[in-house]
Amino acid sequence: MELSEISLICKALSDPNRLQVIHILTRGERCACELLEQMQITQPTLSHHMKTLEDCSLVVSRKKGKWIHYSLNAGQWAAFCGHIESIRNACRTCAEGGCSC
Repeated sequence: MELSEISLICKALSDPNRLQVIHILTRGERCACELLEQMQITQPTLSHHMKTLEDCSLVVSRKKGKWIHYSLNAGQWAAFCGHIESIRNACRTCAEGGCSC
């Protein structure tokens, strides 16, 4: 995973509304109308947040009728979590005296 991708993901996750969207989507695909009901935000605000999440590939969408349905992109999440895990492992190694920092 490129550092530019990681940076975009971190920026996307820095907003409480987008974190709420992610939390909701962990329970499965949701229609935009469901997200609007649960979040109490306007449709333009939701669209802005969803575009940010889609731009960094954390969320994917599909159109069904007049509504858009959103779900988490498992592959992108796995890649991002793998990067975070590698940082965590490096910190653990360093904390245990195994590096020359």
